[in-house]
Amino acid sequence: MLTFVATIYRSKLKTVKAIIPVAGAGTKLRPLTYTQPKALIPIGGKTILGVIVEQLLEAGVTEFVFVIGYLGEKIQRYIERQYPEVKASFVTQNDRKGTGHAICLTRQAVGDDEVMIVLGDTVCDYNLKEVLASPVSMIGVKKVDDPRSFGVAEINDKDQVTRMVEKPLIPKSNMAMVGIYYIKESKKMFDTLETHLTQSPDQNGEYQLTSALQRMIEEGVPMNAFRVNNWFDCGKKESLLSTNAILLKQAEEGHKIEDSNNYTNTVIIHPVNIGSGCTINNSIVGPNVTIGEQSKVESSIVKDSIIGSYAELHHVVLNSSIIGSDAFVRGLSQSLNIGDNTEIDLA
Repeated sequence: MLTFVATIYRSKLKTVKAIIPVAGAGTKLRPLTYTQPKALIPIGGKTILGVIVEQLLEAGVTEFVFVIGYLGEKIQRYIERQYPEVKASFVTQNDRKGTGHAICLTRQAVGDDEVMIVLGDTVCDYNLKEVLASPVSMIGVKKVDDPRSFGVAEINDKDQVTRMVEKPLIPKSNMAMVGIYYIKESKKMFDTLETHLTQSPDQNGEYQLTSALQRMIEEGVPMNAFRVNNWFDCGKKESLLSTNAILLKQAEEGHKIEDSNNYTNTVIIHPVNIGSGCTINNSIVGPNVTIGEQSKVESSIVKDSIIGSYAELHHVVLNSSIIGSDAFVRGLSQSLNIGDNTEIDLA
């Protein structure tokens, strides 16, 4: 079960600011992300970004810097509407030049405060209290079978990070960096990033945060690794649906269903999360279904799926599907008169 700790340790009363880069276009989730930022896709009754923000809020972090770009105005409206209590700054990354470039743009907004960097598609289960209480900088890691697609941290027997490499062809470690960083030496980090940006980009043509952190290690800045209990991948359709199912099952509230009096002749199979204002008639919904607010489901079967807000489904059978907000889906309706010993496949 995801446990979010509501205690924060501040060394020498120093403020910790959260940096959340959400400027990516989410190309692996197209066409959904043509009109909706990946960070605002609903999972487990929240959004990817909402899960991240609430985890940090419950730990006492109240100052956030969001790096926005593609559809950034939607990110800003969402934060201002859903979390008016946070002190939020928005920095625009017009040219997507990598995570290092994105983080470097936040220097003025951050100042010299310690920073908690959480990539905008990173949902993890970990002890945030323990991380923020660390006397040294911390890097989140998780053991994976094939680390070649990730940033990789090499760690000694004292959990000290000795080296980190972005997507190595021949990894010397199976500890993938999950996209969570607690950096106490923020001034050093920004100085290193600015130097890195004056040089040639990394192999993929972008400036990666990994390269700057590796340079800091080489210059003697101590960094330790912490292991996350679970790492929920939100980058592809299949893994996003799997994450939605896991979070629904782990939800402490059980199964959230708003306005159930609006459901007529309908079967709900838990776990599900159905937003407010939804109308559901003559349908079967669940298991593992998230439906956004003000959606309509009529004469349909929906399971293992994510449905956005203000969507309409009529006479459809959906399995392992993602339907965006304001979408309209209508299925075929047949009237059949079938004799004995007949096989009909309408797929």
